[in-house]
Amino acid sequence: MDMWAVVPAKELIRAKERLGMVLSPERRRALMMAMLEDVLTALAATPDLGGLAVVTVDIEAHRLATRYGARIIEIGARDGHTGAVTAAAKLLASEGRPGMLTVPGDIPLVTPAEIAQLLAAHRAAPAFTIAPSRDEQGSNAIICSPPDAVPLRFGENSFFPHLRAAEACGIEPTVLRLPGIALDLDTPEDLADFARLPSRTRARAELSGATGGFWG
Repeated sequence: MDMWAVVPAKELIRAKERLGMVLSPERRRALMMAMLEDVLTALAATPDLGGLAVVTVDIEAHRLATRYGARIIEIGARDGHTGAVTAAAKLLASEGRPGMLTVPGDIPLVTPAEIAQLLAAHRAAPAFTIAPSRDEQGSNAIICSPPDAVPLRFGENSFFPHLRAAEACGIEPTVLRLPGIALDLDTPEDLADFARLPSRTRARAELSGATGGFWG
């Protein structure tokens, strides 16, 4: 399967500003890098992906992605999550790639097994598969085939609009609710919930590593 995975990674200096109440800028950058590596590790270990791309202009994210054999896409990298994914979708479509899986870089509990479930559930093109965030507001994983089959617009309230967008394109969306993909770390409450879950993720090690835990 020539399905490409795309991960947008904005500049780390602006990473996770909503966690500013509980984490210093340095800790937020370190956490973002740890989460991004957790995501790249899962994607790299998924056998049925045809390629891996990271949309970024951040030097540290670029270095990390290169270690995982990822292609670096700079087009759209400064245009937010929606702009980055849209630019990647257009690029992959222009290259004749049959499909695109996109996930954010802040879902450290994602596993190759969950990604495999998404791929297995995805129908023949034209098709649209989505895994929502746990509050069913965000869109934490999307597969489109072809890559630009459905116009994407991410944000805090994107899940149901994405379902409607797929239907407007004549595509019946496939929905999977997957616990690892569902938990993105955006708020102090997300961090607290993540801390209660046992995992061997780099994000967990980062949050536990400093004196006083992640509240330090």
